[in-house]
Amino acid sequence: MQSFAVQPLMMSQLHTAYPLIRAIIPTLELAAWSRYARKIANPRSSERRGIMVAVRAARPYPAGLFAYRKDLDPRHGTVLTADHFVALDLLDRQPVAAALIPAMEAIGRRLGCDTVRVLGCDIVRAIVHHGAADVASSLLSAGHRLDGRVLHKAIGSAR
Repeated sequence: MQSFAVQPLMMSQLHTAYPLIRAIIPTLELAAWSRYARKIANPRSSERRGIMVAVRAARPYPAGLFAYRKDLDPRHGTVLTADHFVALDLLDRQPVAAALIPAMEAIGRRLGCDTVRVLGCDIVRAIVHHGAADVASSLLSAGHRLDGRVLHKAIGSAR
């Protein structure tokens, strides 16, 4: 089993992480990803938001990632919301997910969150992305539970 380290996305990894995000958002342009990642992965905001990547010990290229932010929810209290959770490996995504999940939960605990909410992975198509049922099963095995569906409507000119 390969060993993965989970660490904050470095600006030098923006382009190498792009194929991961494209796997779950195929229409995302590199310029849009770069703008988003530069804003979210800013080290000065890491107490409230960031992007984490999983890298193999022997290779510098990310094999998984998630973006996170600290939110307030009337039902769940302080919540760590993880967006765009992706674990990608040609042979087996579960070890990548197995590295990302405890890191995500550790960030939630460090930030004083009561709950971790994962958006954009593959439990129900409205929440998760196509073809990642094994990643969803990893989250379910780690104690995450389906809590409704997420609906989305664009209301401005920006996409």
